[in-house]
Amino acid sequence: MSRALIETANLNVELKPAPIEPSWIIEGDPRATSCLVSSSSDGLGCTLVWHCTEGKFNWYYDFDETILILEGSIVLESDDMAPKRYGPGDVIFFRDGAHAKWHVEGHVKKLAYCLKTQPYALGLVVRAIGKLKRMFLSPEGRRGASLAGAN
Repeated sequence: MSRALIETANLNVELKPAPIEPSWIIEGDPRATSCLVSSSSDGLGCTLVWHCTEGKFNWYYDFDETILILEGSIVLESDDMAPKRYGPGDVIFFRDGAHAKWHVEGHVKKLAYCLKTQPYALGLVVRAIGKLKRMFLSPEGRRGASLAGAN
């Protein structure tokens, strides 16, 4: 399957139900919806738009997630973080293994980049291969090689 090297999307997407785990809900009836915007070729990373109505719930992260609040507001708290309100333009990073209590005030819409983490040793190998590729296959070298092959 061929994948485009550059993909574009719009944040006005059709959001589909993405229910919150019922045992995580603390208060209210929060309804979540989402839409996958893009995913990495290795399947470890993805970007999505997520929306949720008012309520309080726990969230347990089994991946790294970086979010940008687009609309609405939330109050986040955790065992080592006092409650704090976040709104449009705020960026928050949750590490794999984090736990947060979300209080959605009215509604929230976010853009999220999620990344499944790899074991540390595997990550070292992947970074080493990436460095070797950059050393020996610079962007100029790749462009030059592809132009030379076109003649």
